[in-house]
Amino acid sequence: MGHRPTPSASPLLDRIHAPADLRLLNDDDLVRLASELRQETVAIVSATGGHLGSSLGVIELTVALHAVFDTPQDRLIWDVSHQCYPHKILTGRRSAMARLRRKDGPSGFTRRSESAHDPFGAAHSSTSISAGLGFATGRDLGADCGDVIAVIGDGALSAGMAFEALNNLGASKRRLFVILNDNRMSISPPVGALSAHLDTLTASLRHTTDGHEAADTAQGTPAALFSALGLSYEGPIDGHDLPTLLATLRRLKDTADGPVLLHVVTRKGAGYAPAERAADRYHGVSRFDRETGQQVASPSNGPSFTKVFATALVKEAEHDPRIVAITAAMAAGTGVDLFQRVFPERAFDVGIAEQHAVTFAAGLAAAGMKPFCAIYSTFLQRAYDQIVHDVALQGLPVRFAIDRAGLVGADGPTHAGAFDIGYLANLPGFTVMAASDEAELMHMVATAAAHDSGPIAFRYPRGEGTGQPLPLCGQPLPIGRGRIVETGDTVALLSFGTRLGPCLEAAVALGRRGISVTVADARFAKPLDTELIESLYGGHQLLVTVEEGATGGFGALVLHHLAGRGLLDGRGAIRTMTLPDLFIAQGSPEEMYAAAQLTAGDIERQVLQALPPVGAMVREAGNRVHARQRSPAPVLHPEVR
Repeated sequence: MGHRPTPSASPLLDRIHAPADLRLLNDDDLVRLASELRQETVAIVSATGGHLGSSLGVIELTVALHAVFDTPQDRLIWDVSHQCYPHKILTGRRSAMARLRRKDGPSGFTRRSESAHDPFGAAHSSTSISAGLGFATGRDLGADCGDVIAVIGDGALSAGMAFEALNNLGASKRRLFVILNDNRMSISPPVGALSAHLDTLTASLRHTTDGHEAADTAQGTPAALFSALGLSYEGPIDGHDLPTLLATLRRLKDTADGPVLLHVVTRKGAGYAPAERAADRYHGVSRFDRETGQQVASPSNGPSFTKVFATALVKEAEHDPRIVAITAAMAAGTGVDLFQRVFPERAFDVGIAEQHAVTFAAGLAAAGMKPFCAIYSTFLQRAYDQIVHDVALQGLPVRFAIDRAGLVGADGPTHAGAFDIGYLANLPGFTVMAASDEAELMHMVATAAAHDSGPIAFRYPRGEGTGQPLPLCGQPLPIGRGRIVETGDTVALLSFGTRLGPCLEAAVALGRRGISVTVADARFAKPLDTELIESLYGGHQLLVTVEEGATGGFGALVLHHLAGRGLLDGRGAIRTMTLPDLFIAQGSPEEMYAAAQLTAGDIERQVLQALPPVGAMVREAGNRVHARQRSPAPVLHPEVR
């Protein structure tokens, strides 16, 4: 007998090559397809890591939307879009998902350049309704666009931008479907009055499988909230009851003549027991064992920068009752949850509302408190107006703990902390620091706690530290003073941030070539250590600045200073190394820094390209040694420990 092929574990999913294929299935088949899609999603993320819980929560909703609507003619917009893995599987990208969030693979978020089924790129929250209204308005003005569907979570709905969009949408009376994916959890547990309001609205549904009964008991004030904004409210319905979802969406598609809000109740991590049991519902996971849910641990050099920050802040707060911590729906991501366990009355999660978080911190500072506003670099961008007008203009001592500085790896360019050096250092009165290692981060937390004369910020990367021994407690640094780490004669490498490690590696490689290198840690982009900069520039044949930020940051400030002093007169060479003027696609952090040309090898090459032949350099180095014996030595700033 011939070998009989093994039956596929996903016979229905194997037939789906585009969303149109779903509309060839009956409703019973769609239910079975949803089960296969859930298993496929778990299998993919177990091998790649990523945002699992949010994707599992919308399996049935994704199937229903693609079975009822006709993308890409109809525009389906996922808010944040970290829940888009099932959507990507159903829209022709199933085979590519093996490289999800890896170099040259699919993004972990929707991306316009990746597929026609991704009409709007996302990764930050609360943008879907605004973008959707743009599509709907364009359609009504003649653009080639069908129905518009915006899927937004209850956490994302807490942002001011979402309310602005709802207000505008209701007044416009344009046909647009807003799907409120209410899972009672964003990244951190839900907070705020709106969350409590939605919880009241869905309480009966969460305790019954009869969605119609729940809807009948949920009329009145809760529905009036959305009705008052001009939307037709529907629900709540069970987001895992696929037949009910299909029937409701078909009815709304046939009858809606204006904006509709469909309230769908889901469970983050639904259908995968390890995710449902986890506190964060497996919001973001590394690779894991599918059977047990046990995540694969990576080799560790030591605690993460985030944990070092949180631990240092707790130590400072133990002897200073004025210290408070603020986060915008990222308590675990920023380490504020650790602070909250020790000082629950002094920790504040304001929801997905960075603008409010910054001005709230400004009010606390004006009241005499010491607020530490812990927000990722990429999210802090959303509050720039408040940083300028409510903090900097008033000179208020808000402390900004800026996590995820530099390139972050698998989350890609939407989450990279590329711009904060430039957008903060150009503000009058701001102090801007960057930690080169975890011990330096402890000192910068102490520096910020002691700094009352204006706003101050310190940036640090995602992930583990370098293994640097940690002091018992941080010590305040002299404001605007850097440090010399290694002393040489020919080349000076001036690092701002954690590129200090690659600078030290490059110095070793250059030393093998007979090139003597000074390595310095700037610590401060503002105020600059001008004495250190001038001594490095004047005392070496070449000065190279290195930073994990975009052009217009630390290196630009150094150039401005030297030009303003009339020192760029050909006496020495200077080069600046920054992130390139482009958005770097996701990959491992190492791959991304290689693409940015900021590795140790890139620093070495920059030096070799900027210097004359080695023989001349060595002779020049000898001449400089003799010259220094006849003149005062440059000022060196010792490390503060």
